[in-house]
Amino acid sequence: MSSFRIALANLEFPQTPQESVRKCIGAVAAASARGAGIVCFPECYVPGYRAIGKALPPPDAAFLDRAWSEIAAEAGRCGIAVVLGTERIVEASLRATALVIGSDGTIEGFQDKVQIDPSEEGTYAPGRGRRVFRTGPLVFGIAICHEGWRYPETVRWAVRRGAQVVFHPHFHEMEAGGYAASTFADPANTFHEKAVLCRAAENTCYFASVNVAGAGSPTTSAVADPDGRLVCWQPYGSEGLLIADLDLARATGLLAARYKGAEECGRP
Repeated sequence: MSSFRIALANLEFPQTPQESVRKCIGAVAAASARGAGIVCFPECYVPGYRAIGKALPPPDAAFLDRAWSEIAAEAGRCGIAVVLGTERIVEASLRATALVIGSDGTIEGFQDKVQIDPSEEGTYAPGRGRRVFRTGPLVFGIAICHEGWRYPETVRWAVRRGAQVVFHPHFHEMEAGGYAASTFADPANTFHEKAVLCRAAENTCYFASVNVAGAGSPTTSAVADPDGRLVCWQPYGSEGLLIADLDLARATGLLAARYKGAEECGRP
């Protein structure tokens, strides 16, 4: 068994951008202390996802640079890789993104959110392109929120290029009139958590989805295995680290590799 331990930082929404950095640094240290080789944070956790009703200051490139440097320094000190949900300014436009930090504290690069939800179009601009990353024996991709729920090809792309796990930072708070889940993938809940299982099974990979901790949220953090079975999930509204040991030999990518595009299947 080729085992690799991952951590998902299921944290409460930060009250300020400065708090988001402090909470990230604390979670990096805690994940390392529990033996994880990588920790992933929710969508845009630094400085906070710009949802309706969230009082966040305007985007600040200088703040982001300092925040990334501080978190990278802690990652290097602790010897753990990080997938940090954050934002960045590119060509005067704001992008939702994930910053990847190596276990030595090196900035490895970004995976921007390419598929933007219609509700985000006034806030975030879509990025371009996809990539995979590596830390030790683990190869991984990233599909951010809406991308992973509704666009299976974002996950398949990474797995076809060697990813054994696809991390899925997302932001999903309580919805007015929505069902408050208490059990993962409850039939009464929305489709979202069923998609976690599907993305793993249809690609023969691990799929690791991480949300903020909030009462009444319709989704929580969870990990699905390459057979589409639930490995573990975080109790709804409970802040903390979700730890999972992945058997990398099981993440063969077999079904992703066998995929034929529309033309090959005879469809227009």
